[in-house]
Amino acid sequence: MSRSVLVTGGNRGIGLAIARAFADAGDAVSVTHRSGPPEGDLFAVRCDVTDTASVEEAFTAVEARQGPVEVLVANAGITRDGLSLTLSDDDFLAVLETNLAGAFRVARRAALGMLGQRRGTMVFISSAVGMTGAPGQANYTASKSGLIGLARSLARELGPRGITANVVAPGVIETDMAAAITEARRAELLASTPLGRPGTAAEVAEAVRFLADERARYITGAVLPVSGGLGMGH
Repeated sequence: MSRSVLVTGGNRGIGLAIARAFADAGDAVSVTHRSGPPEGDLFAVRCDVTDTASVEEAFTAVEARQGPVEVLVANAGITRDGLSLTLSDDDFLAVLETNLAGAFRVARRAALGMLGQRRGTMVFISSAVGMTGAPGQANYTASKSGLIGLARSLARELGPRGITANVVAPGVIETDMAAAITEARRAELLASTPLGRPGTAAEVAEAVRFLADERARYITGAVLPVSGGLGMGH
């Protein structure tokens, strides 16, 4: 059956790959964006996840087109890297406001429709470095680690209503965001990756689709690494 799927930050990179994977499987898919819609026929709505009113407007538009959201993928995120001793309050808080508080806002709004249906799926896109830490990314790693606590709290709160909440934690993935890291840092991360190669956005998308599949209905509060072994055991 076709489901109503919403992917935040779905206009590029991992988010776009996830959205297209669901669309290719026959689901009705919408994506949010801030910088511009993706190419193709995906339904796109402008949304600033740091603004509750903007989130409400986006959900209203999505619901009018394809009904209440049944699968939410909270993917929207930013980076503002810098060593902790020189990292400004604004740069620290901006990343948490988008990556963590933004995920909370969209999850809270999605839950309203899911509660009425007594079923639904939430998948939060974290990161392997959220479990290992990373120099120069105290804000980013804190936000991505926080998603695990958020998902597990939602899993306990919403599980009795048939709603699951899980986390996918990618490692080094070939995206524009990953291309921004230095060659030295990339080499360091790959040296810590047992499979010895970067992953693809399509591989992350398949993990997300698995967690949203009917066969995964008994999985909630889980963290699924898609990282080639980077950060295993956390």
